[in-house]
Amino acid sequence: MALLTIPLAWWAGLLTIWWLHAVALVHGVLTVFFDVAYASYLPHLVGRDRLMEGNAKLSAIRSVTSIGGPGLAGPLVGLAGAPATLLVSSAGMALSGLLAAGIRKREQKPEPREHSRLIRDVKEGLRFVREQPALRAVLLGDAIFNLFLVLYQTMLLVFLEREAGLEPFGIGLVLSGMGCGALLGALLATRLAQRIGQGRVIWLAPLLTCPPTALMPLTRPGWSVAVAALGLSALSMGGVVRVMAQSSLQQALTPDGLLGRVSATARFVSWGGIPLGGLLGGASGEAFGAAGTLGIGAAGMTLSVLPNVMSPLRTLRALPVEHLPSPSPGPHSEARRG
Repeated sequence: MALLTIPLAWWAGLLTIWWLHAVALVHGVLTVFFDVAYASYLPHLVGRDRLMEGNAKLSAIRSVTSIGGPGLAGPLVGLAGAPATLLVSSAGMALSGLLAAGIRKREQKPEPREHSRLIRDVKEGLRFVREQPALRAVLLGDAIFNLFLVLYQTMLLVFLEREAGLEPFGIGLVLSGMGCGALLGALLATRLAQRIGQGRVIWLAPLLTCPPTALMPLTRPGWSVAVAALGLSALSMGGVVRVMAQSSLQQALTPDGLLGRVSATARFVSWGGIPLGGLLGGASGEAFGAAGTLGIGAAGMTLSVLPNVMSPLRTLRALPVEHLPSPSPGPHSEARRG
């Protein structure tokens, strides 16, 4: 509904930049709520033994929409204009909400706890993550990866246009190739986790698919751009495989009563470096140029595997929760029993 106010305000002559800022803020907050809620609800919906499969199917759907959405948006904006396109987008989101409301399997409501406070709940989520070496490693590695990924992306479009000499159509092809890589990763994630191991694939996927991103700053106008674009597609594929495996690990290790708090903690830690990555990307671009920044980003993304390699994930194949370190008794022990 927040997006719907933009075309309505435009038609009424009330649209301002502050209106757009307010809608972006509301939309962003609600998106975080949705992400935390669905990640917490998925184990109840599909069962903990099918988490990898469930996450992979959701990721495949997101990949398809990330490929098809921009392809449909461009012609629609050209034919009907931006306000009408936002109206269509709002209708699609409303339909998504109706479909989600139609899910029949209801989650068991948690028992109310005495003296529940927001700060205390946040501390319980942080404490649980801190007491699980595998989760600590996943979140630290994810935060490092996201920081350098955003740093890389900050200068990617600049490099493609100025250094590689691509026109908007060529840049679109490169970005579409990344979407195709993400879709391939979603389709292969479950099979790779079964073959390689649930824990191993978390660090092995980025270790194999991040280094090819270093090909991009070495390219020049011509055929080498296509080769470097394959490296970006590999990055997207490995990124999806990694995210699916670590999301399933997080959901499998977390007791039902802490799923929401741990999911929120994971989002906060993993996304915390994104704004910093954008700032560092701009500063690095001024200091070292677009090519140099891409090289730094590629190195940082590759090194983000170190926390996972130095954790129990190095040899973990399946998800034997009972074999992983258990959190020490604390205020959240009652939630674990529930």
